[in-house]
Amino acid sequence: MVTTPVAEGSTAPGARRVLTLPATAARSMRKSAASTPGRLFLIGVGLVLLALLTGVVGAIAMQQKQDTIDNLIDHREPVAAASQQIYRSLSDADATAASAFLAGGTTPTELRDRYDADIATAGANLAEVSADVSGVTAAERQVNELAQQLPVYTGLVETARTYNRQGFPAGAAYLREASGLMRAKLLRAAQELYEIDSARLADAQDDATAVPWFSIGLALVLLGALVAAQLYLTRRTNRLLNVGLVVATGAVVVALIWGAVALLFEASRVGDGREHGTGQVEVIVQARIVALKMRANETLTLVARGDGGEYEDEFVKLSKDISGSGSLLGSARDMAATEGSRNLLAAAQKNVDDWLAAHKQIRKLDNGGSYAEAVSLATSPDAKTSAATMFTKLDDNLLKALRAARQQFAEETSGASNVMAGLAPGIGVLALVAAAGVTMGIRDRLQEYR
Repeated sequence: MVTTPVAEGSTAPGARRVLTLPATAARSMRKSAASTPGRLFLIGVGLVLLALLTGVVGAIAMQQKQDTIDNLIDHREPVAAASQQIYRSLSDADATAASAFLAGGTTPTELRDRYDADIATAGANLAEVSADVSGVTAAERQVNELAQQLPVYTGLVETARTYNRQGFPAGAAYLREASGLMRAKLLRAAQELYEIDSARLADAQDDATAVPWFSIGLALVLLGALVAAQLYLTRRTNRLLNVGLVVATGAVVVALIWGAVALLFEASRVGDGREHGTGQVEVIVQARIVALKMRANETLTLVARGDGGEYEDEFVKLSKDISGSGSLLGSARDMAATEGSRNLLAAAQKNVDDWLAAHKQIRKLDNGGSYAEAVSLATSPDAKTSAATMFTKLDDNLLKALRAARQQFAEETSGASNVMAGLAPGIGVLALVAAAGVTMGIRDRLQEYR
């Protein structure tokens, strides 16, 4: 058997047929478009494909939005809260260590337990946050800084306690060094980590309220194409309505109205959760941070024994941020959505006023040479008018207001998730209805030409 070789540069018959398929298809379409049945067939195919594409794109967009909202509730907001708790625990540990030092000798059990709880809480929340920083370089850097410096800080505090129990003055130096490390590295890293997580939370909320313009645009194009097809059929057949296309049009209109209403309500609920929830949380967190800094400065002023002017100056400066005109507490109260939250923040303001009055008395006693009385007024947990009591009440009220704001966020954002429930599969089903309606409507017209 003799095989005739294919000449070099020539194309095999099978390959040549494949290469000519586009041109052949184009010729077939032009030929079909020359007749009314052919045009109807092409219109039907185009509308079905457009309906299916619109349904797939719309369903994916709505499902992504639903997932974003659920992620806000289940992940992003809890991680931001964990970051905030790291700062709060570390700052409170620093203030508690200073208060325990002022007690002298053996550390009071209550203060020791509070310090240990703060360090443990900071570690637990750091572990939670560290699981979420992969790929975020800035966040990874802050987590590493906290993990490295926290053992150094606790070691310095233990050394200060050891010297303090033995009555050596070096204990105060070690405590100031520990507090300096806390302020310069640990609290700075914790605050930057919280700011990063807060920004990621805000970005997720932006995504949740963003308008899916592409899917809406596709739906409008499909609606316009359906209307145009019906007008064309009316002119060609003298029939006012085509049932199949009317059903398809109705399905698209229902999808558009359902989607638009759901997106409006969803954006409103997410926005309310942002304003009265996470927005208020942010302000309350800043107020807690200021209060914690003030408490640390107050105790360190006494630890320094006449050499704590810088701590007192910072206390006075910070007190203006938390109390008075345009203060953090006032802003938080304005953002509160419920009377209960407003009452908690009003109580917190009263706590601040009482604390500042106690602090004024502490400075008067200390400057007048009554150091022991000043220390007692600053640290006694039993005295109703002590700075320690006022700070504890303030922190408790701020914590309750913070929890109320987080609950407000959860309720509003869960409401947004409920509004979106069923929308993604619903759009998919309506797209199939539209495709089926187009198929039936065009098929009925084509049968008239047989």
